[in-house]
Amino acid sequence: MKKSVRMRDFAKSPKTKKSLKFLVLGIAVFGCTFFSVSAQSNAFTSEEATRVSATNTRSAESGFGEQEFRRGVQAYYRGAFNDAIVQFEKALAYLPAENMILDWLGKAYYRSGIEGSALQQWEYASQQGYGGLLLKNKIEILRERRITDNFYDTPVKYTESGSFSGVNGENLVFSQPISILPNPDGTAWVLAYGSNELICLDVNGIVTIRSTGPLNGFDRPMDIIRLENGNLLVSEFAGDRISEFNQYGFLVKSFGEKGRGVGGLVGPQYLAQDDDGNIYVSDFGNSRIDVFDKDGNPLFFFGGKQADFAGLKAPTGVAVADGSVFVADAVTGAIYRFDTAGNYIGLLCREKTFTHPESIKPWGNYLVICDKNKVYSIDKETGSLFENVSTGNAPSQITCAVPDANGNILVTDFKTNEIYVMSKMSELIGGLLVQVDRVDSKAFPKVVLDVKVENRRRQSVVGLKDNNFVVTEEKLPVADFKLEGAGYVNDVADITLVLDRSQESAAYSEAMESAVQELATAMGNKGTLRIISAGVMPVVEYEGAPSGAVKFTCRQLKNPVANDVQLDVALRLASNALINGENKRAVVLVSAGTVTPNAFEQYGLADLTTYMNNNSISLVSILLNQGSPDSEISYLCSNTEGGQYYVYRTQGLSGVVGDIINIPCGLYRISYTSRLQTAFGEKYLPVEVETYLLNRSGRDSTGYFAPLE
Repeated sequence: MKKSVRMRDFAKSPKTKKSLKFLVLGIAVFGCTFFSVSAQSNAFTSEEATRVSATNTRSAESGFGEQEFRRGVQAYYRGAFNDAIVQFEKALAYLPAENMILDWLGKAYYRSGIEGSALQQWEYASQQGYGGLLLKNKIEILRERRITDNFYDTPVKYTESGSFSGVNGENLVFSQPISILPNPDGTAWVLAYGSNELICLDVNGIVTIRSTGPLNGFDRPMDIIRLENGNLLVSEFAGDRISEFNQYGFLVKSFGEKGRGVGGLVGPQYLAQDDDGNIYVSDFGNSRIDVFDKDGNPLFFFGGKQADFAGLKAPTGVAVADGSVFVADAVTGAIYRFDTAGNYIGLLCREKTFTHPESIKPWGNYLVICDKNKVYSIDKETGSLFENVSTGNAPSQITCAVPDANGNILVTDFKTNEIYVMSKMSELIGGLLVQVDRVDSKAFPKVVLDVKVENRRRQSVVGLKDNNFVVTEEKLPVADFKLEGAGYVNDVADITLVLDRSQESAAYSEAMESAVQELATAMGNKGTLRIISAGVMPVVEYEGAPSGAVKFTCRQLKNPVANDVQLDVALRLASNALINGENKRAVVLVSAGTVTPNAFEQYGLADLTTYMNNNSISLVSILLNQGSPDSEISYLCSNTEGGQYYVYRTQGLSGVVGDIINIPCGLYRISYTSRLQTAFGEKYLPVEVETYLLNRSGRDSTGYFAPLE
């Protein structure tokens, strides 16, 4: 009895299970060969012997190819993309006709920033009938990105991709939406004129916050903007006041009162703020623009009759951009330009251009204005118009249109009591680009996925909830699905500083020290800070908690000043260090804004840009002087959603870290319990992820290996 118990325990041990597995496989192969030979007995010819030998050779090559493929998948999920490329190419040498390996080789090239090679692998696999429409759509999106870099810098037509109604069955959700303010996390604040409230909607149109305003309630709220401190500012048309709220919708203070003197209001409508924090209010009743400082103290008003200006009749929308104040007039149908002191400059759009203009909002090089049932983009320099949105001939009164964090335009329709989500036609047809960046199966059967969701322009899609995802294995729903987290809500960033050691930048050592110290302090000892010096070769100078660099000096740098700085290698090294970092991550280049002649000899600008974009890394530039940076630096910053800052700017550099954290991040972490059999960890396990948002969707199909048993 004791012996039988020991034998049973022996059979259950992991080593024995693995040995038995190979023993069974060996017996099966031997048995097949044995029965094949026995059946032929004396008739076994040399030709048949050659055929059996070829079969065994193919089996051996298949085994070696599968091993290399497994190693490649594991390297890919570790973020070692160059190693993954080597492993997949070895696997292809053994199995040249296996399209799945081609697909994975394309993925590894893509994450390495070599998109041309990635497209070649995917196109070849697609031509062999692999991947279907899913792979063809991915190829189309990537090809479009590569050849239409500036396509989205010009205005385009938008069409409705969804809407949120103010009525849900017999329940009133909101009444007469009049203004809307998008948030970086994909939600949006909506002012409801009819129901006198401020509500917050998520990307699916669900109300998450509802505020009735001051203690005595809102009195016909009109417009909402975000102040430079992050708080919200709301105008009340019938209340003749301006109210400030915090980011959660709680009242901070109110200012302004009914009257005609300085600080007086009679029917305040739309709001704007300039770079100094001053607040501009279109005062409909007084036919003027009132100006308050950032604390709500009245400064002056303007818009009256001047020598070459007849005066405002019925001011509505107001916007501040590039040092000018733009004001729309509902009576004249024109847009007038003033300076920030209230002096009339001239017409941007002549009279009778618009029927009844409402809000004006800055958007890049353009102003977005609403006019009855249409939304236009206006060139700020020439005043030329482009029609972005039209609601058709149905009764409509569009009062506000703003771009959101996901590349859409959110439009409020006062008359129909609806909020429209408008998207580019190409986005609706092509859908979303969904990519599984990483699979963690260490705790199998629990599996964790990192999923990236973008639109066709590379913009991250933020604000998605668990009901926006469907995960399947072999087309069957998984068990215990859970959205573990989303990158857009993270308040921690990993930052790698690249310090330029060129002769030009070395002349600003004091400014460089100030930049490093200020950024390290602003990180609040959260996340990981790395410092890389860019010289003839890059050198990692520091890696650790930000607090370790708050007393940084240039004397600590080991890399000497050089005439030729390999900036491309330094940026590539800095990006490598962030691959497995926090979801919010950025490279910050601290330099005088100049590049040496051979700065991008090894890695071109296109390859660096795609490498950073494909791994959710932004490049931010800190300029040590007030000149304009070289075109190479500007190109990298503008194409990776990064910004450019002067080291001694008025606001300081503390806000740079906040700006990095506020860059949209479309990474989501999903967990589930797998039902698949692993074959002792040798079997490739498929998984599919679909994402739905209103009328748009996207899908990715990938796979992984469970731990070996």
